[in-house]
Amino acid sequence: MAETFHFSDEHALLAQSAATLTGKQVDFERVRRWMTSDSGYDATLWRELGALGWLGVGLPEAHGGAGLGTVGLVSLAESMGRALLAGPWLASTLAQQLILAAASPAQQAELLPALASGARIATVALSEPGGDGAWERMAARAERDGDGYRLSGTKAYVLDGQNAELLLVACQCDGKPAVFAVERSQLPAGALRAERLVDETRRSARIRLDGLRVAASARLGGDAGAALARLEQVGALLVAAEMAGGNAGVMELTLDYLKTRKQFGKLIGGYQALKHPMVWIMVQLEHTRSLVYRAATLLDAGDAQAGATVRMAKAQAGESFTHAADRAIQFHGAIGFTYECHAQLFFRRAQWAEYCFGDAALQRRRLGEMLFTQPLG
Repeated sequence: MAETFHFSDEHALLAQSAATLTGKQVDFERVRRWMTSDSGYDATLWRELGALGWLGVGLPEAHGGAGLGTVGLVSLAESMGRALLAGPWLASTLAQQLILAAASPAQQAELLPALASGARIATVALSEPGGDGAWERMAARAERDGDGYRLSGTKAYVLDGQNAELLLVACQCDGKPAVFAVERSQLPAGALRAERLVDETRRSARIRLDGLRVAASARLGGDAGAALARLEQVGALLVAAEMAGGNAGVMELTLDYLKTRKQFGKLIGGYQALKHPMVWIMVQLEHTRSLVYRAATLLDAGDAQAGATVRMAKAQAGESFTHAADRAIQFHGAIGFTYECHAQLFFRRAQWAEYCFGDAALQRRRLGEMLFTQPLG
């Protein structure tokens, strides 16, 4: 059994520096400005994150990373979620993790260093229109075509697809899952179309694969099925960590309002009807953070309980963040229902994140399947 929590001095320093940097360089004015840009992020800040080594935190040092594992990744994700910082970090990090799990050593050495430095951006193309998110039931296909493969199908909700130079596309091939490394420049004309999400800080794309031919070397050489299963766990955990940060951010926003808004000559934060819900939000946040860091520790240790703990963390994060964002809107009164109120940004982030890698209902159903497969008695 792995230790309860692994959080080293290096992890603590990373979390502290991430909180400091986002506190200085990310505010609501900047977030709203990036929301209206084509790319959705600040290229200068992206390069700074690369110089700090944050873009390769979860990668081994041999590939240009910091070797801080999943715990390091959730430390960064939490700080980014707190500040509503989006950009391609999540998409590129998921791509890195998929390459680590599914690629051959030679492919890892070729692809990962540029992603760790931020010189290139990558993403994963997993979901499909109308699909349930399960890679076992993918409709996209890859068929052998001479010395290469011909791909078909459509991928949807490809995070930062329009920003990424490298796309990791999951398909069914020869009756089993496969992952292909595709350059965006290889896509047929008009194959990539931007999608609009409820969380406008994010960028997403739909990609039509029909007519795309890739070389045999584009197929990642490892066990794609096992790699995709692990990616589902890592993705759900990173989104849960972002939600924990968003929970903290919207709680702070609400507290600031409660300490300044007056009614009938009294600060509204003095009323018990508002005090008690805020305490409950704080308690639920601590539950979420505990599960997130426990799950990260188990994933890094390769513990068999990691999958169950990840599902607990994602379910808890979804419900607690959504509740905190909803209360923030209610406590702001009429202004809370307007687009200009910053509580709306957190609420939209919560709505998107809840269903990314499965909502609380799905996580609990899968958790039940994992825990109760043995007959009773």
